[in-house]
Amino acid sequence: MFERILVDPNVCHGKSVIKGTRIVVSVVLGYLANGSSVEQVIEDFPQVNKEDVLEAISFGSYLSNFESCLTI
Repeated sequence: MFERILVDPNVCHGKSVIKGTRIVVSVVLGYLANGSSVEQVIEDFPQVNKEDVLEAISFGSYLSNFESCLTI
């Protein structure tokens, strides 16, 4: 389903990363949430490209569809 995202217990303790890197998806999403543009993310992490960032957003959206026991 997500070709650019890797979840592997042997990489970054099983956190979701951009495939081929050790860049955690939550870090990319955090940059965007704090006002960085896609271009700024790519500048700070030259190992990723626009499609990687867009898939990270899609992955975050997908995960947010699951119900959680957390109370916000």
